[in-house]
Parts: sequence; structure tokens; C-alpha cells
Amino acid sequence: MAKQRSIHSVPQSVRWLLLALLLGQIAFRLVEPSPAALSARLGPPPSMNSLRLAAMGEQIGLAVALALRLQAFDIQPGISIPFRDLDYRNVVRWLDRIVMLDPISAYPLLLASQVYSQVPDKERQRIILDFVYQKFLEDPVRRWRWLAHASIIAKHRLDDPRLALTYARAIATEANAPSVPSWARQMHIFLLEDLGERETAKILLGGLLASGSVTDPNEARFLMERLKALESDEISAGSSRP
Repeated sequence: MAKQRSIHSVPQSVRWLLLALLLGQIAFRLVEPSPAALSARLGPPPSMNSLRLAAMGEQIGLAVALALRLQAFDIQPGISIPFRDLDYRNVVRWLDRIVMLDPISAYPLLLASQVYSQVPDKERQRIILDFVYQKFLEDPVRRWRWLAHASIIAKHRLDDPRLALTYARAIATEANAPSVPSWARQMHIFLLEDLGERETAKILLGGLLASGSVTDPNEARFLMERLKALESDEISAGSSRP
């Protein structure tokens, strides 16, 4: 076994050089700036042809992998990229590719409506909500819940009740299957009431009750109470006029 040499056997000039290098390394680490978050790294996704070739018949698996990659993009080693620094048009392109690879999955629209919509930037919020709306139109019965959430975001985060009404009306007219809950198909009526269009809301409520499509007694009672409240408000407003 080879005998280890003592540190004292190393020439003093070499020891001083090593110490200087160590101190220099420590000083460099102390003044080195933190890694910069480069949001431009999220470029556009590959073409669908390229993705289909890469999937080799496993499009659902590739869709999952792409969704996880996109979801984890804002957290990189030593870097946290705020959503507001991401290029949302590229975010939408990635989400669209994922939907095209796996149209049945709810995950990309969940990411869009409940994760990326939380960005504190109204322009980016509009981009992502419009994406949800366009995807809803392709498959309304399967995707109504994401547009319902988009309607809530439009009203309370964007302060745009007209946009919220557009989304809610789309649910009422396009997602007219028994599997879609009545509250989702009735959202537009209450948004009309909030917008001051009480007469329109009253007509829609009356028509809904008269159609016999509301079979739940509690729901029917609630709607009847709303209708009576609208009529009462109308009478009160008329009696207060000179």
C-alpha cells in the first residue's frame, strides 16, 4: 500500500496557489448572479405530423408526456418562471397539440381553465379563455365544465360580464344533453339579471319553467322564487316612477 505524502511535503508556493484558487472560487460563487428565467425557452411545439411519427401509435402516452412537460416548464432547476413571463400563444399551441393527440382527455383543458387562467395578466387570461371556448365548440357535451369555469373567470377576474355571458349562452345552446347539469345551462339567465337585462331573464325563466324540463322540485322552487323576485322588482320599479 503506497504511503501517503504529508501536506508539508508540497512546496509552499503550490499550497498558496491552491488556497488562492479556493478563495477565488468562493468569491465567484458569492457574486455570481442567480440564473435568469428565460421564458423564451418555451418555443412553439413540433408539427402534428412530427408528433404522430414520434408517438409510434401511442398518441395517448405522448399526450400525457407533453402535458407533464408543459406543466413542469415553469419550474426548472434553480429557476421559477412566472406564468406572466410565458408566451401564452405558445402555451395555447402546446395545449392544442395535446388535445389533438388525445381528444378524450380532460387534462389539457383543466390546465387551461384552472391553472394557466390564474395568471395576473388580462391579455393572457383572454388568450387562454378563448382557447377553452374554441375547444368547447368542438365537443360541447364533453367539455362544458371547462367553459363554465371560463365564464366565472371572465366575470370575476376579467370584470367582463359580457364575455362571461357569451360563454354561458354557448353552454345553454350547444351543450344540451341530459348529462349536462341544469345549473350550467341556466348560468346565462343569472348573468343577464346581473347585467340589468331583467326582462330577458324573466322571459327565459318563465319559458324554462313552462317547458317542464326542470324535474327536480327543489330546483323548480328556486327558479320560481327567482322569477317572483324579478317580477316583484319590476312592480316596485314601476310604482316608484312619478
